[in-house]
Amino acid sequence: MNKEFDHIRNQTIGTVEFISPREIKVLLEINAPQSTAINTGVPQLFPKVNGFVLIPNESGSLVGIISWVGIEHSPYPKRKGYKDFDLIDLPFPLRKLSISPLGVLKEANGNYEIERGVYSYPSVGDIVVVPNQAQLRAIVQNKDSYAKVKIGISSMAANAPVYINPDRVFGRHIAVLGNTGSGKSCSVAGLIRWSLEAAQKELKEGKKLNSRFIVLDPNGEYTNTFDGLCNVRKFQVILTKKTGENLNVNQLKVPSWLWNSYEWSSIAQASGKTQRPLLRKTLREVRYGGRLDENDSLIKPKRFITSLLVSLRNFERLGIDTIAGFPGKQNLGELLQASINSLNILSASLKKPQKTKIQSIITSINTILGRRQKNNAGYFPAFDLADLNEIVNTILDTQTVFGELKTYQGPDEDSPVFFTNEDFLSHVERLSQENNVQQYMDFFIMRVRSIITDSRIASVIETKTKEEPTLEQWLSEYIGSDDDNGSINIIDLSLLPSEILFVIVSVLSRVIFEGHQRYRRMTGNILPTTLVVEEAHNFIKRYEGDSDEITANKLCSQSFEKIAKEGRKFGLGLMLSSQRPSELSQTVLSQCNSFLLHRLVNDKDQEMVKKLVPDNLGSILNELPILPTKKAILLGWAAPIPIIVEMNTLADKDRPKSNDPEFWDVWTGSKEQKLNWKEIADEWQKEENS
Repeated sequence: MNKEFDHIRNQTIGTVEFISPREIKVLLEINAPQSTAINTGVPQLFPKVNGFVLIPNESGSLVGIISWVGIEHSPYPKRKGYKDFDLIDLPFPLRKLSISPLGVLKEANGNYEIERGVYSYPSVGDIVVVPNQAQLRAIVQNKDSYAKVKIGISSMAANAPVYINPDRVFGRHIAVLGNTGSGKSCSVAGLIRWSLEAAQKELKEGKKLNSRFIVLDPNGEYTNTFDGLCNVRKFQVILTKKTGENLNVNQLKVPSWLWNSYEWSSIAQASGKTQRPLLRKTLREVRYGGRLDENDSLIKPKRFITSLLVSLRNFERLGIDTIAGFPGKQNLGELLQASINSLNILSASLKKPQKTKIQSIITSINTILGRRQKNNAGYFPAFDLADLNEIVNTILDTQTVFGELKTYQGPDEDSPVFFTNEDFLSHVERLSQENNVQQYMDFFIMRVRSIITDSRIASVIETKTKEEPTLEQWLSEYIGSDDDNGSINIIDLSLLPSEILFVIVSVLSRVIFEGHQRYRRMTGNILPTTLVVEEAHNFIKRYEGDSDEITANKLCSQSFEKIAKEGRKFGLGLMLSSQRPSELSQTVLSQCNSFLLHRLVNDKDQEMVKKLVPDNLGSILNELPILPTKKAILLGWAAPIPIIVEMNTLADKDRPKSNDPEFWDVWTGSKEQKLNWKEIADEWQKEENS
């Protein structure tokens, strides 16, 4: 026990003279180290900002991080004892420290372990000691049993290795923030690579790596970053066959039948009163048709007369005033006229029993319209409920050959059920005519047609058959399957047209999230997956207000906000990488439990980060503007206490393609850079070289 006290006495460097929950001031002893401490057994720099000191107490030692070092010039001599020897004692400058309390370092059987949080503060006069090497390593090293991934070293703690627990990093969301050129992309790639390499070393015999990472890469930086690490799939907009062969990539497919009604509304800029209701009805009916056997010749006429029956009953339900007054009577009359043309077309390919029934409906409608001739101004006279009943009874009589005419039963407008873009367009045009709203739907139809017929977009969103791909195939390819030996899916968004970029990202994130939800509901287990979002400020923007306007940007942000708030329950974690945290959704950032902060120069970005992390970090965040490349501040759930980490070095071949441009070498001819605009122009125009 005496040896232990001697050990503490040898490491003492000062005493406590001021205490508050956020700050403790220390008066250094006159003989405390000036720049290098050797009283711990190993030379170490002391005192230094962001270094560590200990204040022993009954539960162990309070750990503090140095936030300020200064000198107080004493106005009078402190060492009065020198007067006994008739010596003149000049005022001696007194050195002081300010420290921020971080946690408690406990000792058990000679081993140290840090516990975050402070529940026992020191008193004025308590001694302050400089930690030895074992204590320093215990402060920065993660003692968690699953902290098996080494990401770098801490130069502030005698180059102690820094380990992370993947469960804490990937399961509770992490944000990697920093300016361009600060090493942010390398850290993202490194966290994934180092984690999988560590997992491979501990694989059980006969087992395969069962990891899943999905990387949304807007700049095409990660194409070759993970080659050889595990099963890597690459998806991209393939402009020519040559592109796909050279890069060994798959065509990015996010078919339009995967989109929900909100995503369709955003891409078509649908208005709320007329266009969105008609859009939802169209999606319900074409999805229902997509589940049926199209070889059955009765499906289309049955679907049409069922739709007509529902429309007539809606008029009936609304009452006599609707069909006797304007514009209801006009809508009903034009619906009946348009239905005659459609019924004639449908009956042409039917056999006699079905054709006869269709013709009976046409006859019934013609009879009603014959009694309700338009006037000279082109308006229909009032209809009555007897007219509706007559046509409805005729339609119901067709059930003897078509079977029961059930009202819509099937997938809703948001279900991922197959349909073709051609079916969607033709159906929305027909419904517009039947409801006499062509004038309100013209812009909608024109915009949708221009988007889905654009060859650049069609390659991504169009599918011709139910087998290309099925929902099962899509989930297996984009999330992962049992056959994978670890899965990293890199989705290169760099060539996506801007018109659909945000919709595609919104669909991808939503379907991936819903897939994990349904997996847990069906199996009772969660599926650990990490969704990596590079340049996250582009897709997870802050939006203001509760406007009813549905935009792709807003949907995209809302999708990630849902993942940030609920994804952990289903095993879906987020890894965000951004150079502009001030532009990111605060909802998403506030849900991140771990942060890896590289150099941040912008004032707004620094303020945003400081709002999200605890207040008792001392001056460590003040280093953000001056952090060198490769160094970062790790804080939050991933680390016992905030520490500055010198990140491991990635091999050149494993780094994302985000290096600074080499202007000087190109200018001076040290690096040749030839121009071949013809090849680029040919690919741009989709004209392959012969």
